[in-house]
Formats: sequence, C-alpha cells, structure tokens
Amino acid sequence: MRSRRLLAPVLVSVALLATACGSDSDDAAETTTPAAAATTAAADTENTAAAEMSDIVDTAVGAGSFTTLVAAVEAAGLVETLKGAGPFTVFAPTDEAFAALPAGLVDKLLLPENKETLAKILTYHVLAAEVPAADVAPGAVATVEGSEIEITVEGSTVKVNDATVVQTDIMTSNGVIHVIDSVLLPPDVDPAAL
Repeated sequence: MRSRRLLAPVLVSVALLATACGSDSDDAAETTTPAAAATTAAADTENTAAAEMSDIVDTAVGAGSFTTLVAAVEAAGLVETLKGAGPFTVFAPTDEAFAALPAGLVDKLLLPENKETLAKILTYHVLAAEVPAADVAPGAVATVEGSEIEITVEGSTVKVNDATVVQTDIMTSNGVIHVIDSVLLPPDVDPAAL
C-alpha cells in the first residue's frame, strides 16, 4: 500500500498595505476596511505565536519526559535535522518507553560505533510531513528512515505498529509531536545483534 503524505492547512496572510504604498495616510485609511484590519491583526497574532513556538528538539527538551530521546537524537547527530524547517511529525517515545527496552540496549545504542543504527531507529519515528491527529488515517506510512509504519485506529485508540499514542498534537514551529508508549524498531534492526 502506497503511503500518503498528509499536510496540515497553511494559513496565508495577505498584506493589504501594499495597495497603500505611495499614498498618504488618509488614502490608506480609506482603503482599509475594519474587516480587513481585523484579518491582518489576526494574521499578525498567529505569525507571532508561530515565531514564539519552539522547534521539535527544544520542545522535547522543555517537556522533561523525553530526556533519553533527546540524548539519542544528539548521539545520532540528528539535532540540526530536527531543528530544521521540516515539516515533521515525530512519534516520540517517553523515557519510560526507552526504559522498557532490554537492559543495556539504550547504553549500547548511544555508543559512537552504533550511531548509524541509532539514527535508523530514530528516523523510523519521523514522517516528512506535519500530520495533526485530526488528519491521521489508518494504513501504511513511509518514514524518513525509508521503511513504513502501520497506523491503526480502533475507536479512540491510535497505534503505530505496536505502540499506543498516549498524547497528540504537541505543536512546534517545524511540525508536531505525538507521544507513544514504546520504542519503534525498523524491520531490519535486530537489537540482539548489538
């Protein structure tokens, strides 16, 4: 099944002041209606809010429940990527999810010699599109790693492979984070081989 990329709607603001260029302030006041001024003010407020949002990495750091994920992102050399323009959707395992892995596995993955495998695991948690919860649909979806994850929806429960989504729509300046309760492993990664 081909994966679908779902993109959130993009708000486009129209600058009405361009029509007033070259005219005096009285002319500009005549061409700007109250509705247009309210639309411009709302767009400015939304643009300011978006500018004040943190990126995916800084949001994860600030949350306090993703310390292992953040350490793994740093060890894998993915900080700059996940601070980039995006948009991204990250299915973020909590610290408890990492703690549930076999004893010693996280420490092994953080070793420099396992950087490539760690990056593969982490990018398996990332989609190259912003997909808010309202746009999540069942089916196979391609990850940045290249393999597909399977999303299932049963009532109000959303699963990504065998992981359950426990929190949705943590919005960031470059995408969205959905929190999951276990770590996803790409099909070709065998933790026992580390």
